[in-house]
Amino acid sequence: MNLSIFIFSKLFKSTRTSKFLSLISFIATIGICLGVATLIIALSIVSGFEKTLTQKIIEMDSHIKIFSVDNKVHLKFQEIEKLINKYKAEIDYVSPNLSETVIISKKGNSDGITLKGIENVDYLNKIKSNLIEGDFNTERKNQLLVGKSFAKRLFLKVGDKVSLISINKSSNLDANEFPNIEVFNVSGIYESGITNYDDLIAFTDLTSAQQFLFEGENLINGVDIKLKNLNNVYNIVSEIRDRLKYPLYAQNIFEMHRSIFTWIELQKKPIPIVLSLIIIVAVFNIISTLFIMVIEKTSAIGILKSLGLRKKQIVFIFLLQGLQITFYGIFWGNILALILMFLQQQFNIIKVPSSIYMVTNVPFDFSLFIFLLVSFATLILALLASLTPSIISSKINPIKAIRFQ
Repeated sequence: MNLSIFIFSKLFKSTRTSKFLSLISFIATIGICLGVATLIIALSIVSGFEKTLTQKIIEMDSHIKIFSVDNKVHLKFQEIEKLINKYKAEIDYVSPNLSETVIISKKGNSDGITLKGIENVDYLNKIKSNLIEGDFNTERKNQLLVGKSFAKRLFLKVGDKVSLISINKSSNLDANEFPNIEVFNVSGIYESGITNYDDLIAFTDLTSAQQFLFEGENLINGVDIKLKNLNNVYNIVSEIRDRLKYPLYAQNIFEMHRSIFTWIELQKKPIPIVLSLIIIVAVFNIISTLFIMVIEKTSAIGILKSLGLRKKQIVFIFLLQGLQITFYGIFWGNILALILMFLQQQFNIIKVPSSIYMVTNVPFDFSLFIFLLVSFATLILALLASLTPSIISSKINPIKAIRFQ
């Protein structure tokens, strides 16, 4: 056995004479454990928010939208198809749609919502994957799919009949003109987990939307494009814009939801500050613990040096103690983080206001990279922190150390 390791095992062994050292080692370990757990949970939440929101937005929305800026000109789908034909190999599907803001009313309760008519099978299946009640059969006319939070606000249930009211947007308003009113059946309720959808969008089939809004005219005011890969979305959107004539315009998913992605980036900015503060606390924890141990073991150090123990060996002994505390702290910190994240995910102990955070549950990213990153960073910093008291211990004068009380 290496001499330094042997002396380390004897010098810091938990006996009746070293209960105080065991206590401060335990306190230091707990400090590192809490710091590591806090860092892992914080990074997992931020990463979880980013991945969850991005994934849900991509699932519920298209990668590229083509629409009219003034919302008056209606698109000709055949022309759009010709325009995007050159990107056919990169496109998953293209979905024409018709969306307008309408008023939905039931038994005196009313609210505004965006009615969106769709017909593409792939888009429909994507919407259906978020169903929590009922169904969404586009073969039946005037079927309505509403978000959970909107349904809760208006006390809507599957099977309810509701009245949809569309205001005539003509610039020449006539007092004798009446708004379009149609009865729709709430066939299903969906929950995407993002309030921007669950609160604001109701889906129906394209034919029903056209019949209700434009008396059956084959009109659309938007085209959704889903790409096979998002990597090239900026280039494709830029080229499409150059080929579109005003007032038609194209946006990618990151531009359409700029506020959400900006909010995510804003949430990530305080993380380096939090990381720095927690790491500094952990570093001082290690340094103060080892300094106390050096003071406590001064006499023993003097005896060891008088017996011929070299400075490097003494430095190594205290480094081993620092690393032992760090290893225990990192190990239990990882375990604690896993337990707390699992409990939160299973029982939703801490509620989050969906109106602020846009999700109903705290999302975690159980990424091995995050666990390894925090553990490795803590280990390196703890090793560096252990050097100072270890080097100081090696420079103690043996004679003074032996006489030290």
